[in-house]
Amino acid sequence: MSEQTEQTAKLEPTEHVLNTYTKKERNMYLTGLAGQNVIYNIINVAFANFAQFTIAIPAMVVSAILTVARIWDAFNDPMMGTIVDKTRSRWGKCRPYLIFVPLPIMLITISCFVSFGPYEGTQTWADLSNPHNLLVVLWAAFTYILWGMTYTVGDIPLWGVTALMTESAEDRNKLLSLARMIAGVGGGAALLTIIPVINAVSITMTERMGGDPNLGERMGYLVTASIYAFVGCALYQLTGPSIKERIPPSPRSYTLGKNFSLMWTNKPFRQVLLSGILGSPKMLIMNAAMPLIQYYFASKDATKAFLYLLLLGGGMFVGQFVAMGFVPRLTAKYEKKDLYNYSNLISVLPFLAIFASYQWAPDHNVTTAPFLAFSFVLFAICGGANGIGSVLQSIMIADAVDYEEYHNGVRTDGAFFSGQTFLAKLTSAIATILSGIAFSYVGFSDAKVLELNDFVAAGGIPRLEPKYQSYMMILFFIVSIPPAIGSILAVLPTWKYAQSDAMHDKILAELNERRHKLAVGDDTTVEETSEA
Repeated sequence: MSEQTEQTAKLEPTEHVLNTYTKKERNMYLTGLAGQNVIYNIINVAFANFAQFTIAIPAMVVSAILTVARIWDAFNDPMMGTIVDKTRSRWGKCRPYLIFVPLPIMLITISCFVSFGPYEGTQTWADLSNPHNLLVVLWAAFTYILWGMTYTVGDIPLWGVTALMTESAEDRNKLLSLARMIAGVGGGAALLTIIPVINAVSITMTERMGGDPNLGERMGYLVTASIYAFVGCALYQLTGPSIKERIPPSPRSYTLGKNFSLMWTNKPFRQVLLSGILGSPKMLIMNAAMPLIQYYFASKDATKAFLYLLLLGGGMFVGQFVAMGFVPRLTAKYEKKDLYNYSNLISVLPFLAIFASYQWAPDHNVTTAPFLAFSFVLFAICGGANGIGSVLQSIMIADAVDYEEYHNGVRTDGAFFSGQTFLAKLTSAIATILSGIAFSYVGFSDAKVLELNDFVAAGGIPRLEPKYQSYMMILFFIVSIPPAIGSILAVLPTWKYAQSDAMHDKILAELNERRHKLAVGDDTTVEETSEA
């Protein structure tokens, strides 16, 4: 046993009443979180599809835009986390950002779907010499990067405040479990409805604008994004004024450089970050979900898109939602690291089976009732495994904050939860790059996209057309094989996780004891123990 572990094990904290959130605070927090995730999924689900398949920016250009944004986020997220940790105001540490950020993020979200017409030419990099194409790409890049920066300003405090609303590890775990569930509800509502709404609004706008389907589809995205962003903002705005921070900020805070170094010196945090990065191929299922439904299952029919999303996306959502609800009970019986690792591994076979079912189906037709039922079960299992892992990721990051405060006397809520925000963006970008490569490999990202759109607009069904079979295959490949690989890679850093549950329980109890002694004016508390 290491010296650090021995010191932790010797702690014998005194029992005291723990200060925690009220039901009203919890409900207002969760309502705002749902709204924020509506806004997130407008961009996460629709932006890349809008850029690549509606205004026809080449797939690799879209990937480049997301890559540049993620590189910037590598600096932007820790910077924002550092700013949050240094914030001292009458509203608290995280609440000021939650009060003022919802309106700007709404306006910028809408701006992401303002366009200047489609990309012209053969959909290659060479066409950027056209001033119009350059404007289309620069506007998409500018609005998307600005959106990411603004979203971060609210997202880091929104998750970081969970560690400040209660002194109880049990209540914090319950809140984070509910938070992931309700985030899934908000995001799921957008995911399940935004495609059919876009399709329906696009048809209406096409009729009103002289029958131009591309103009109608562009306006369909803009109108739909405006509606969803307004609703999301209205809900998001409820959180900041309604909650209370109960954990005081530590007297000291770290510099930006020190926060960067914590990604490596705080071992539990480092392991969670590496696991998230290695597991990024799992995000490919989100990248390909929209074109898979649009082209293979629904052929851009609004009603069919909704029904298939309800079935397949609903399977993923139901599995995720149910599994998240059981996380507090599971963590009471089993080690968090074991739950996290095995939830990843459980999803490997269902992911592989998704692609196998497509390959083995007669004529690659998985729209028959038996295959759809089988697919629902597979997506539900994958969703459940992902739900458990996502909740535990947040809990383990919060535990790493306690680990840092105990060993070095500094709370890093902002810096560490910026890691969660960074992971969400980075993994999405890596997934987009991988999907762009896959699409390009089968020619799904060049001028044939416009040809395919015309084919669908004329009533064609791509899954029945032999020349489009490679496109359909790559969609099923993307939502299955890379996610299976990512699920295996994700467990490599956390298989020997550095902070056991028993160690964390003792750390948190000691921290609460220190805070209570300070609150009653006892100066005998130990300010620092050992180095992390």
